[in-house]
Amino acid sequence: MAKSTTKMLEYENQMFLDLFHEDGLIITARGLGIERILLNFLKLYCDPANLVLVLNVSSQEEEYLVEQLEQTGVTPLPKVITNEYSTNERHSIYMQGGVLFVTSRILVVDMLTERLPIDLVTGILVYKAHKIVESCQEAFIMRLYRQKNKTGFVKAFSDSPQSFTVGFCHVERVMKNLFVRKLYLWPRFHASVVSFLDTHKPDVVELHLQLTPSMVACQTALLDLINACVKELKRCNPGLDTDEITVENAIGKSFEQIIRLQLDPVWHQLGAKTRQLVADLKTLRLILQHLTQYDCVSFYNIVNSIRTSERTFGQNSGWLFLDSADSLFAHARERVYGSSQKAKKVKTDKTKSSAENQEPILEECPKWKALGEVLKEIEEENQNADPSIGPGRVLIAADDDRTCNQIKEYLCDGGHSLLMRLFIKAQAVKAAGQTKPDAAPAESYKGKAKGKGKSVKSAGKAETKGSSSEVTLTQMLDEHKDDMPQQDQAKDSSEPIAASSSDGYFGVLKSPVTILHPLHGCSDVHGLTRTLNDVKPQFVVLYDADMVFVRQLEVYKASHPGVPLRVYFLMYTGSVEEQKYLTTLRKEKEAFEMLIREKATMVIPEERDGKMVDDPYLSRDTTAANATVNTRKGGIQKETDVQHKIIVDMREFRSELPSLIHRRGIDIEPVTIDVGDYILTPDICVERKSVSDLIGSLNSGRLYNQCVSMSRYYKRPVLLIEFDPSKPFALQFNKYISSEISIQDVTSRLALLTLHFQKLRILWCPSPYATAELFEELKVGRSQPDAAAAMAITAESQVGQDSEKYSHASKDLLLKMPGINSKNYYRIMNKVENLAELLTLSEDTIGEILGSANNAKSLWDFLHSEHKRTESAVSGGSKASTSKGWKGYKRKR
Repeated sequence: MAKSTTKMLEYENQMFLDLFHEDGLIITARGLGIERILLNFLKLYCDPANLVLVLNVSSQEEEYLVEQLEQTGVTPLPKVITNEYSTNERHSIYMQGGVLFVTSRILVVDMLTERLPIDLVTGILVYKAHKIVESCQEAFIMRLYRQKNKTGFVKAFSDSPQSFTVGFCHVERVMKNLFVRKLYLWPRFHASVVSFLDTHKPDVVELHLQLTPSMVACQTALLDLINACVKELKRCNPGLDTDEITVENAIGKSFEQIIRLQLDPVWHQLGAKTRQLVADLKTLRLILQHLTQYDCVSFYNIVNSIRTSERTFGQNSGWLFLDSADSLFAHARERVYGSSQKAKKVKTDKTKSSAENQEPILEECPKWKALGEVLKEIEEENQNADPSIGPGRVLIAADDDRTCNQIKEYLCDGGHSLLMRLFIKAQAVKAAGQTKPDAAPAESYKGKAKGKGKSVKSAGKAETKGSSSEVTLTQMLDEHKDDMPQQDQAKDSSEPIAASSSDGYFGVLKSPVTILHPLHGCSDVHGLTRTLNDVKPQFVVLYDADMVFVRQLEVYKASHPGVPLRVYFLMYTGSVEEQKYLTTLRKEKEAFEMLIREKATMVIPEERDGKMVDDPYLSRDTTAANATVNTRKGGIQKETDVQHKIIVDMREFRSELPSLIHRRGIDIEPVTIDVGDYILTPDICVERKSVSDLIGSLNSGRLYNQCVSMSRYYKRPVLLIEFDPSKPFALQFNKYISSEISIQDVTSRLALLTLHFQKLRILWCPSPYATAELFEELKVGRSQPDAAAAMAITAESQVGQDSEKYSHASKDLLLKMPGINSKNYYRIMNKVENLAELLTLSEDTIGEILGSANNAKSLWDFLHSEHKRTESAVSGGSKASTSKGWKGYKRKR
């Protein structure tokens, strides 16, 4: 295999050296290639003499990094440790050294069980460091690492500066969790980055396109509607952060996260109008995206279907009755049927249907025409290209997969034919009575052709069954191939495109050779980077603006200075698309400016790196800062503190709770247990449930079986219901709880559960932090659990002498009788053979067995009193049951 000779750029060398000489957190602008810096650190440490762990890397990113290292000839390659390896195999791999990709859950368990020699670890590389919060598994790993290893390095990477602007001192808290003291900031406007990339600029051609008058009218109407909904949302909820809820943010992709962050904690308290306003904003943002992204038929379909469904059910906050909504519907219809059908007010259904039955006048997207002109210009330039370089390939980058599919059909079939096919399909769907929003356009991209280097010749399905005159995409491409000269076909077959991205559309056009690739929604996060390196295009058409890909093109051009590159930038002037792109640039710049100010005022203690022996951050003393101190102990000898321990099931390490328990000074022992999730003491067993898991377990009956097992083998079974701190602390959103028992009601099921299992205790915790504190309080003054005993208890096992001697059904029957309780039932079962013998005993004899005259009288009166026989009582069978003994029953599950 040929080795790759790609070198680091000048500013990348500076990044690498800064982080190599002193541990820290490096934050770069998106698209500058943070993965290239990580890749060079992996090259450096791929040696058996080192033991380097890589955290927070997805499986796709692992595959990409290993593939890049393999191309550069690095040996030995990093190993990926998953649950497919046994414990002994993992220990052997750790001892072999090198770079290891390990999942966080496996690494935590191996650290706690000392399968991983922590003191031998050379260092840890943390990717996507903005996700490292105090309660996550990666922060737990860093704490365990620094407790036993004071010499290893920690290097963290992030390319999401905006993530560090959320919350108070977020970047400082992340550095505290990572045990690093240095912060390296590399924005796009960094002097080194600007000076280097400016010397290797690609040839950029900006094409500013004008929206059609109908598109401008639709955009204006949609922005007015969004503005009206935003104002109404603020009026109904005065407590919202008005700086974040704006029309400018509403057109961005992160608006739903902004809304959810503010409204989720109080969602159960919101009125129906507020909830509907949030839903309406989502709907309007979807329509706005369709306006500039897709064709006029798809846009009209979604507008018309949403209006129909809203009118049918009346589920709107009032925006449908505004003048802007009428303008939106009229101009959306005008793009399909022409200006002759324009009306200021919405027509009746009868008039509208008659208008829609005539021949449509379909408005093509302005970008389609501009794209065709660009490709024609490239084709002419390729004809006059330098023979030594050859004709250049074209890469078209569009927003998503559906846009790529429409571009492909436009290039293969023409704009009018594509629009007519979509229109006929929409009419067929309407005739069939289907009212699913955007159903017709969705059909047009189901049969796309994608794959590794495959052409689109096998793509395409029959479009509409009712239209025999239509030609499928496969037939069109076959005809196009038949029309090609034989020399061109031979040349095309001899020069295949070796592409490794599974998301691209390859071989869309033969002259020039054109490749389509989506910018978002790819199955491979590095698909565009792979395509650039594999295809090596000389022409790139940015059909949709994307800040990250623009910078990737800059890095690609700087990495290949001898390869010509021209970038065509298509943008609607004065559109939402343009504003969204500019807002993205502005927000990243503001995020870096805030980080620069925070770095200048940040006070970092000397012991932040965790390398001091008595680092206070690594101490696990749980004494509260405001705890009162007893100063009157005199000469009393101090009691020796007992180190508490909790046994935790392996599957629980997916949650935050084990990390927080360990943080409070309690040792945790990870084992695989069948009964319960946490064993606090030999008597206390806890089954932890989130709210969603609780509802699912109640529906499936799994919780009942778990409570049976816990009640049978532990004296104090506990059901812990743990809530998400960002969600409301309530099981039901209703303002009142019904007094009637309903099998569908969660509270009713919980009530029945507590009635059936009288020993079961239910604990409610608003967050994992409260749970960890509660566990610590429950363990005060109690003995420590035994892991061997907890592992021996299984759903099929029998624990204790009573379980071996007596049937559980007999014990449950006896406990139902008056005078019998959990403290004296075993005396009856030890002294009396069966129920028939119990009936023959006198009250005094029963009193001697139970050790209580009152309990004996209650039981004797119950057994010898006359009870009225009900009509439903079944005769027979009672003698046989009373003659059987307590002993000898086999437990049945």
